[in-house]
Amino acid sequence: QVQLVESGGGLVQAGGSLSVSCAVSGRTLSGFEMGWFRQAPGKEREFVAAINWSGSWLVYADSVKGRFTISRDNAKNTVYLQMNSLKPEDTAVYYCAAGTKVVASRINEFEYWGQGTQVTVSS
Repeated sequence: QVQLVESGGGLVQAGGSLSVSCAVSGRTLSGFEMGWFRQAPGKEREFVAAINWSGSWLVYADSVKGRFTISRDNAKNTVYLQMNSLKPEDTAVYYCAAGTKVVASRINEFEYWGQGTQVTVSS
């Protein structure tokens, strides 16, 4: 059974940095394309970033481009999201997701999801 567990969320001031991690178990990470999504209160879940199995292909939402960096360590079965220059509008629950047939990073392309970790950015 594939499980994804996020960690590293918390409270940070605007302009600060935070890193969240996603540990994958039950299957080798290298078999998955990985993504990060987020959901703010009252809003739909939205795409943040994605990375292919080798790390050679990265894609970001326009709202986080230049501030967030997605990376992966297949040996550690872990995916990371480094968030810099955080803004209050980045406040959300951040979800890690894994898929085997990801083409356009749409939500429905990801088969496995974590429970999420809260990131709160104060102004």
